[in-house]
Amino acid sequence: MQRAGAEEAAGAQAAAGGPGRSGAEVAAAPAGRLLRRELRLLESIFHRSHERFRIGSACPDEISCEFVPGVGARAGASASRGPPPGPVRIHCNITESYPAVPPIWSVESDDPNLAAILERLVEVRKGNTLLLQHLKRIISDLCKLYNLPQHPDVEMLDQPLPAEQSTQEEVSSEEEDEEMPEDSEDLDHYEMKEEEPADGKKTEDEGIGKENLAILEKIKKNQRQDYLNGAVSGSVQATDRLMKELRDIYRSPSFKGGYYAVELVNDSLYDWNVKLLKVDEDSALHNDLQILKEKEGTDFILLNFSFKDNFPFDPPFVRVVSPVLSGGYVLGGGAICMELLTKQGWSSAYSIESVIMQISATLVKGKARVQFGANKNQYSLTRAQQSYKSLVQIHEKNGWYTPPKEDG
Repeated sequence: MQRAGAEEAAGAQAAAGGPGRSGAEVAAAPAGRLLRRELRLLESIFHRSHERFRIGSACPDEISCEFVPGVGARAGASASRGPPPGPVRIHCNITESYPAVPPIWSVESDDPNLAAILERLVEVRKGNTLLLQHLKRIISDLCKLYNLPQHPDVEMLDQPLPAEQSTQEEVSSEEEDEEMPEDSEDLDHYEMKEEEPADGKKTEDEGIGKENLAILEKIKKNQRQDYLNGAVSGSVQATDRLMKELRDIYRSPSFKGGYYAVELVNDSLYDWNVKLLKVDEDSALHNDLQILKEKEGTDFILLNFSFKDNFPFDPPFVRVVSPVLSGGYVLGGGAICMELLTKQGWSSAYSIESVIMQISATLVKGKARVQFGANKNQYSLTRAQQSYKSLVQIHEKNGWYTPPKEDG
C-alpha cells in the first residue's frame, strides 16, 4: 500500500489501541507485537466453539478459520430449497511486511460469491488494512450473503487491543533494542512463529495418543524444514485440511477400536496407506481374511489414498493394493467403482474416515472375495488409474445405477 496521510494514520492509531498514540508511535512499534495482540483478541472473541465464526488455528504467518451459517441460512437463489450450507473454510497468509502489505485470503470453495467477498477487501483502505478490519468485513459480508443478521460479536473487533504480555526477559530484550534492533526484531518474529496458545493446543491435541502426537509433530517439523529449504509441496488449503483429517482420525473411536489403521507413505501427508482391519464378521470376506492370515500372515485389506493440491475440492484417488479381490466393486488394477470417489459424487464436506468406512461397507455389500493364488502384480497404480478413467467416462455418459433397497 502506497497511500499515506492523516486518515490512514488515524486508522492505524485506532487499531493499535485507541486514541492517544501518534502515527509515529504506531510505526515505531514492532509490527510483530501488534499482530500478536490482534491474534489474541481474535481468539478471545471467536473461539473454537463460537456459533458463527471460529478461529481454528492462528500463528503470525497463517490463520485458518470458518464461518458457520447454521440452520436457517440460505444463499441467493437457493434460499427456498436444498439443505443449509455447510461451514465456509477460510485461510489467511500474512507476510513479514504486514501491515504495510495486507493479509492474503483464500476460501475453500469455487463459489464466485465467496470469491467476490474476498476481492472486495481491496476497498478496505485508509489504514484499515489490518487483520481485524478485514475479518470484520468478511464476516459482515458473509452474514449478508446467507441472509443472516449481523452477529453482535463483530463489533468487538473495534475495541482496543489487549495489552502486550511481556515477561521480564522480553522487557530486558526491549531495552537492548537500540544496540541490536534488526537481530532483536528477527528473533521476536521467529519466537512468535513457533508460539501457539496453550488452551488451543490442549483442545486440538485432546484425545490423541502420544505415538500419534509424535507423528503430527514430525509432520510439522518436516513442513518447517521444507519451507526453509524452499521445497514446499502441496497447497496451504490441502495441507491444513489433511492435518485436520489426520487429527480427527487419531481421536476417532473407530480408529482406536482397531477397525482400520493409517500410515503415511514416506512421511508424506499426501500419500496414505490405510489398512481395513475389521469387516462384517458375518461376511464371506471376513472368513477369507482369516484364511489369508493362516496362509500369508496378513488379515487386512490394504488401500492407498493419494491426495492432490486441490483437496478437499477433488476426491482422493483410492485403490486396493492387496490382496487381489473379486467382486466388491473393485476394478482392474485395484480401482474402486464408487460415485463418491469421482468429481461428480464427491463433496468437500466428506471426512476421510467416512470414506474409509464407506469403502469397507461397499466391499462387503458387493460380496468381495479374496482371490487366493492370484497374480499380485495385476494391481498397480497405472492400471488402477486407467480403470478409473474409463469408469468416469462411462458413468458421465450413462449415469450411476442405484440398486433397489432389497439389494442393500
